[in-house]
Amino acid sequence: MNHNPDIAVLKQVHENKQDVLERRRAGILLHLSSLPGRPDNGDLGHDAYRFVEFLADTGISVWQMLPIGPTHEDASPYQCLSVHAGNPAFISLDWLVDKHWLEIDMCRKQRENKAQRHDCLLKAFDTFQQWSDPEIVHQFETFQQENSEWLDDFALYCTIRQISNNRPWYEWSPELRQGDQDALNKIRSEYKEKILQYKFEQYVFFRQWHELKDYANRRGVWLFGDMPIFVAHDSAEVWAHREYFAVDPDGELETQAGVPPDYYSKTGQRWGNPHYRWDYMQTDGFKWWLQRMRTQLELFDLVRVDHFRGFEAYWEIPAGDMTAENGRWVKAPGDRLLEFLNMAFDSLPLVAEDLGVITPEVVQLRQRFNLPGMKILQFAFSGENSNPYLPHNHEDLSVVYTGTHDNDTTLAWYESLSDESKAYINEYFGDTNAEGMPWTLIRSALGSVSRLAILPMQDILSLGQGHRMNKPGTTEGNWSWRFQWEQVTPEIRQRLYHMLNLYGRKTIPGPD
Repeated sequence: MNHNPDIAVLKQVHENKQDVLERRRAGILLHLSSLPGRPDNGDLGHDAYRFVEFLADTGISVWQMLPIGPTHEDASPYQCLSVHAGNPAFISLDWLVDKHWLEIDMCRKQRENKAQRHDCLLKAFDTFQQWSDPEIVHQFETFQQENSEWLDDFALYCTIRQISNNRPWYEWSPELRQGDQDALNKIRSEYKEKILQYKFEQYVFFRQWHELKDYANRRGVWLFGDMPIFVAHDSAEVWAHREYFAVDPDGELETQAGVPPDYYSKTGQRWGNPHYRWDYMQTDGFKWWLQRMRTQLELFDLVRVDHFRGFEAYWEIPAGDMTAENGRWVKAPGDRLLEFLNMAFDSLPLVAEDLGVITPEVVQLRQRFNLPGMKILQFAFSGENSNPYLPHNHEDLSVVYTGTHDNDTTLAWYESLSDESKAYINEYFGDTNAEGMPWTLIRSALGSVSRLAILPMQDILSLGQGHRMNKPGTTEGNWSWRFQWEQVTPEIRQRLYHMLNLYGRKTIPGPD
């Protein structure tokens, strides 16, 4: 695959794009999977549009979500099969019915689980091939051409993975694992239709995505994405371009990514991602990263870089270790990477996730490129008035959260605190704490000097224990939380509208 994007072309991606952080705003953190509607999973259908309308009606102008790529069996959006592709689980079957590519009866009957949805997508592609007019066929062909740099590898990878009983690529037969061209050409010939099916699903996803994004932007709502710094070991990118990753000739990890012991885990976190071969990436001007960022900026108006500190130094763990305790910090060329990205794009609307072990060098890197960091209110009340997450220590160029997808809900967090910690919080907020959690922290976030305030949907709904999205270091029971529309009462809408207006975060709708 040719990774040689033209910088002049890349600069057009963000030409004339509005700076989301040019003024005070508020947003809600809600992943697509948490939308109501379908029995098993939220999608890009009617409820996504209804959520945009809810945001615009209350004056909220940012919708933050988690990574939207196709996930592995554990459903973690931070370990995706591709850094470019969209998750077919988010495809709206109702949209396919509207396009007459799927019969409504089949849509209603076969939407309960992954296998049944797959049948619907197969049927939709079959109908598409038989009945689509030349204009639509041309659009599909154009999509394939414009995205061939990643789409060809992804569709081939998914096809081989499927016929290999969904085993990771480093467990495939040697010729397929190592990319023998004769073996790959044989797959391309024998499974031509299956490969095209995967491309069709991406075409549908991106069409649905951009229709939703256009709808949101016209109403003054901007989409805020999340980009994991590392790539899943079992992914199309590592398989197709292992020269960029620290894996051996058989695909096994040489080292693995993670973080040292911290707030979330006494033994650290061992993520299992391969590290980058940064020296090699520098030799071709970071072309892999330029292409990755181009995709993100086509999808989102603002992008959070998860684990930003890995651009300055990364925690390198021996491949065979079962904990992260024996790792070491290794320097990364983040300054050079960000220089190239800034040369390639007229604007680089990034937010640096700078939580955890943050050194002065990480702060300097973020500040050099004028990137906002994150302030988490749940981390603020350790007892020291110098804690950077306390509201009186916030800075304008930052994004404040009550909590993130890795935190428990604010109400559950507060209820789990010791009496001493609760007393400290009550004293800090004084009379404003009379309304109770989570609205005390919501008010604090909205009143902060931070340019952008993000509120998890669980906090908006005042939900307690049992409603968190993810518990780091665990693999069971995560990523499945969803809300229902009846929980969004008129009182909540009015309260949000009033508080956004009070703290100067209410925005007017965008142009039609």
